[in-house]
Amino acid sequence: MGFYTRVIVPRLIHRAMREEMLLPLRQRVLQGVAGRVLEIGVGSGLNLPLYGRGVTSLQAVDPSPYLLGLARRTAGWLPFPVILLEQSAEHLPLPDASIDTAVVTWALCSIPDPLAALREVRRVLAPGGQLRFLEHGLSSVPELARWQQRLTPLWRRLAGGCHLDRRIDRLLERAGFSIEQMETGHLLPGPRLLTFHYLGSARR
Repeated sequence: MGFYTRVIVPRLIHRAMREEMLLPLRQRVLQGVAGRVLEIGVGSGLNLPLYGRGVTSLQAVDPSPYLLGLARRTAGWLPFPVILLEQSAEHLPLPDASIDTAVVTWALCSIPDPLAALREVRRVLAPGGQLRFLEHGLSSVPELARWQQRLTPLWRRLAGGCHLDRRIDRLLERAGFSIEQMETGHLLPGPRLLTFHYLGSARR
């Protein structure tokens, strides 16, 4: 892993993800999350202060030691136990059916094998457990989608493996989830290549 990917990219991610305009979407996806929670791609922990009193414990994974260091500063103030693990989401060190609710926000775009990660999430969710998701991905507009597919090989080299062209709904369905509700569209201002979003929940 080169210096750019190891050192520069995590700092750029933290700066981009703490934009105030993202807060309302974070609040929407986390509203009512409860029980034993897993967050994959926790990053610098920007979701952590938004978890409510219904959470009894939180386990979270991320491969970046720099971002997890920032997350630990917030985790220490939370009123429930938090375990932060430096590791990939494709292999979760958790027992089957040990989680009530899973959360992923702006992470499936850059996980090397998102299908494997989602299958792992499904494995650790209890029967009937819920996955909350908020992700950018492939547009439903064919012309824009074609540009996303053309530019993804260059973009992922510049942006830490981020893909512009992943169909989040199809990944969820292939992993065995049943989508309960989902909103799609340009949920944020900004470049249309980056702002087509999938927001919703799915059941194990």
